[in-house]
Amino acid sequence: MLICVQARYRYRIEPTPAQRAMLARTFGCARVVFNDAIRARQDAYQAGEKLGPTEVQRRVITVAKQSPERVWLGEVASVALVQSVRDAHRAHSNWLDSLTGRRKGRRMGAPRLKSRKDTRQSVRLTRNGFTVRPDGSLYLAKIGDVRVRWSRGLPSEPSSVTVIREPDGHFYASFVVEVAPTPLPRTDQECGIDLGVSRLATVATTAGTRLDVVNPRHLGRKLRKLRRLEREKSRRAKGGANRAKTRRKVAVQHGKVARARRDYHHKQALTLVRENQAVYVEDLNVAGMVCNRRLARVISDAGWGQLVRLVEEKAERYGRTVHKMDRWYPSSKTCSTCGAVQESMPLQVRSWTCPCGAVHDRDHNAAINILTVGQTERPNACGAGVRPPFGVAVGDEAGTTPDTA
Repeated sequence: MLICVQARYRYRIEPTPAQRAMLARTFGCARVVFNDAIRARQDAYQAGEKLGPTEVQRRVITVAKQSPERVWLGEVASVALVQSVRDAHRAHSNWLDSLTGRRKGRRMGAPRLKSRKDTRQSVRLTRNGFTVRPDGSLYLAKIGDVRVRWSRGLPSEPSSVTVIREPDGHFYASFVVEVAPTPLPRTDQECGIDLGVSRLATVATTAGTRLDVVNPRHLGRKLRKLRRLEREKSRRAKGGANRAKTRRKVAVQHGKVARARRDYHHKQALTLVRENQAVYVEDLNVAGMVCNRRLARVISDAGWGQLVRLVEEKAERYGRTVHKMDRWYPSSKTCSTCGAVQESMPLQVRSWTCPCGAVHDRDHNAAINILTVGQTERPNACGAGVRPPFGVAVGDEAGTTPDTA
């Protein structure tokens, strides 16, 4: 039985000036409710009081609407306010789970308060807050029918919609829908991917072929224009209308860069998933690597994290496998011919010769090593854990004692 996966379908919407004003009011009310929910939990913690999600929602919405300071909360759709409170609860729960170790991945910080100066605003509505009309318009509660640019049809009935206002002033509707997996015909080819800057990715396949994915450097192409606009913005008075106009010009250019990069990553990820049954990639610490001020811009421009995420999503949808390698594995320093590991490998070294006589291209050699080691690790990673829990001696979990012979 195939299990449906959730996907997002995003479309451009064109609200009227009156609808834009109502959306701005909805964004503001949702932001205020989110901040009130965060403060309510902080005040309760300092007072030694325990607050559940229901009580927080009652205080910041139901009770707040009856007060003179928050009576304007009743002017917007209540479903948007409820979802904003749930977002605050999820952010708080994720933070606590990260502190206690129940949440895997990077350590999360405490939820921050939202600002009205944030250039990206959004609000989420569930099924009782929106309707897709037969004529193609999108009805939003207390906002009305909004025109949608349908670039493609929805595969199923959406469960929620997020209305987004990007920094460039454009509005989008992002639907959450369920998509049935469509497994692709099985292939015997697998590949290892080494991500880089000079080339976005170097791919080594089990067929012995090599594929170099070009790094278009989308941001690099716009740097000259962005520098000019940033200089223009710096000469404008803070808080003035002209500064706001220039800020929007900067946002428009960054929006073009982001869309071009996302489109390119989608195409490359789909190509990799279609041609390979299994994809092996490094588990890079991108957040730590961008701390290097000399490489931060080019690493961010490459968008390694987004590319890997898209490969994983498409692999899940099309019946492929993605395996992440240990980030500490020295793939670049290891000879793919004899297995010898070099002591050091500076970034400026793009090709090197092993004492065994093999001449390696740095990126292709790393891709071959990722493919070879990944094929060895993946069968073990598919089963149960091979390490005992922390604090449990070997054999205790099964009720036996370890062999002391």
